Amino acid sequence: MATRADLDPAVALFHSLSDGTRLAIATRLAHGGEARVADLMAELGLAQSTVSAHVACLRDCGLVEGRPQGRQVFYSLARPELMDVLAAAETLLAATGNAVVLCPNYGTDATTSCCTTGDTKAGVRR
Repeated sequence: MATRADLDPAVALFHSLSDGTRLAIATRLAHGGEARVADLMAELGLAQSTVSAHVACLRDCGLVEGRPQGRQVFYSLARPELMDVLAAAETLLAATGNAVVLCPNYGTDATTSCCTTGDTKAGVRR
């Protein structure tokens, strides 16, 4: 059985993708190829500071890399394996009928979740 320490890298990976904006950016880069922050701003309808902060987070996690070209930076997935993770998530969601949407902690109707309130479940701090 895996220990908590063994699972920490996976926890960090899924946490890096748990924000809707970061997931949208990663999905966009996986399906649409490289993009500039300006492109992502236009497509996602978000402010430059928001997109830049989330791209920086993904870059710091090693999931996204930038390719400078003149005064612009084109971002893309750093690892093609991330496309497999995103595709597997889409397949799992389809197979379960998106049942996770009904989850009281993480579903779309959840007003609070144990990971944002600091509560613990089953003795595991999230």
